[in-house]
Amino acid sequence: MTLMMLGVMIVLLLAGFPMMMPLLSAAILAFLIYFPDLSIQQLVQQMIGGVKPASLIAIPMFILAADIITRGHSADRLVDLVMRFMGHIRGGLAVSVTAACALFGAVCGSTQATVVAVGGAMRPRMLRAGYTDSFSMGLIINAADLAYLIPPSIGMIIYGVISGTSISELFIAGLGPGLLIIVLFSLYCMYYARKHNIPVEPKASWKERGLALRNALWPLGFPVIVVGGIYGGIFSPTEAAAICVLYAFVLEKVVFKSISVKDAIDIALSTGAITSVVFILIAAGAAFSWVLSYAQIPQQIIAAIGLEGAGPVMTMIAINIAFFVGCMFVDSIVVILILVPIFAPLVKAAGLDPVLVGVLITLQVAIGAATPPFGCNIFTAVAVFRRPFIDVIRGVHPFLLILLFATVLLVMFPQISLFMRDIAFR
Repeated sequence: MTLMMLGVMIVLLLAGFPMMMPLLSAAILAFLIYFPDLSIQQLVQQMIGGVKPASLIAIPMFILAADIITRGHSADRLVDLVMRFMGHIRGGLAVSVTAACALFGAVCGSTQATVVAVGGAMRPRMLRAGYTDSFSMGLIINAADLAYLIPPSIGMIIYGVISGTSISELFIAGLGPGLLIIVLFSLYCMYYARKHNIPVEPKASWKERGLALRNALWPLGFPVIVVGGIYGGIFSPTEAAAICVLYAFVLEKVVFKSISVKDAIDIALSTGAITSVVFILIAAGAAFSWVLSYAQIPQQIIAAIGLEGAGPVMTMIAINIAFFVGCMFVDSIVVILILVPIFAPLVKAAGLDPVLVGVLITLQVAIGAATPPFGCNIFTAVAVFRRPFIDVIRGVHPFLLILLFATVLLVMFPQISLFMRDIAFR
């Protein structure tokens, strides 16, 4: 049964069908062949149940908020703020890109939107400053991964819904690894700038810094709303998403006057199209996962690869490898939908904290977004920067190694991720 489902998916993917078709086709075919006594309505009910959780409402809300601010002035103001404070140090421009990606990721929660917004503004400046194009694109593509770790994170929402893990705890737990990656990237950027003798930017005056801070105060309200509101118990992640949409619209329409009513309609239509794709994938993934669980395939796979009864460390290593390899070839949402149910029995048997597992999975999903051959950030960069695929991926490897090193640190020292969660919720 497992080989049949895998074969159907591979054939349909090679034939060029979108990912939802292989998932649904494999699930339906396996259901009809191996469970003829069951009604097809049960499979339909699983699909409906997959998109039923109220927590999923946060996804279109965060997508909409991200689209509004990407078309507005928030990104430019955040980039300017970071540059005023960091641009004068050795490697400060590259460090500013990392910090700007983190700030914008905390605003929008989308790696691709971060590549577009920050990359469009900062890549020309990096080229003029003497950085190579391969280094510039590699940094932007990988620093954008911070949008997956620093809340809000669509990947964490989907994992939380599938695994039944608190999304609020996942959001807070992502802050530690996010800060760790910012530090590691910044250290490498300063080393690179010193090695290649990259000149520094003129030091901004405190008056210029104060003006940049004042201009960025409104966009900085987004992380305050999401993290502060959830941390303070004021509202749930879903409520935070709704407030972010209202805040983004008022900010860009009323305060900055950067979008028109026509723009708002176009943004809403774009969000609707993206949300439809995501929710169809979630429904198909729910049907696929239910067939796997009903046939006890996860237990068979775990037993076949010798992980039954594995300890916590070995389990975390297996999860990291599986998600890293999977996200190199398939969309991150699909990988989460397929692999989380497979590893659920193993995680439970090993006694692992599901929040820690969720952060590790989200990190691998983030790495996959910038990993050849099919990382979504790479193709976004190809379209935005208008550079060939080979040129775009040439500079990603040092940053991928840093991200993998961060993964090792998280496995060895789980409190990097859990200490803020424990402070907030324990």
